[in-house]
Amino acid sequence: MSTRYLFLLYGDESADVDLTPQQWEEMMAAHNAWAASVAAAGATIVSAEALQPTAAATTVRTDGPAPVVTDGPFAELKEALGGFYLVDCADLDQALELARTLPGDIVEVRPILPTG
Repeated sequence: MSTRYLFLLYGDESADVDLTPQQWEEMMAAHNAWAASVAAAGATIVSAEALQPTAAATTVRTDGPAPVVTDGPFAELKEALGGFYLVDCADLDQALELARTLPGDIVEVRPILPTG
């Protein structure tokens, strides 16, 4: 039985601001090669997306007497969430092995909680 894992990609988003088109293409080629290695390992990428910079985020807080909506991320972070992969893996060992080869600075691997 396989389990789905969310691979959260964190990094310094200021480093991406000055990427040239060639550097962007090289980064995308690295991710495409990684995706091919996932398939070769017998796992499946269920979904994957890159995210807009945190400056485009809106935060909704509902922990007070009334909801509060603010522009920007919830907190100032050195490493920002830049994208994700949802991968169907055989087990945590396979998920961690794949995460070790994923291009990027920091990868948080979290199992998906079965809800039904």
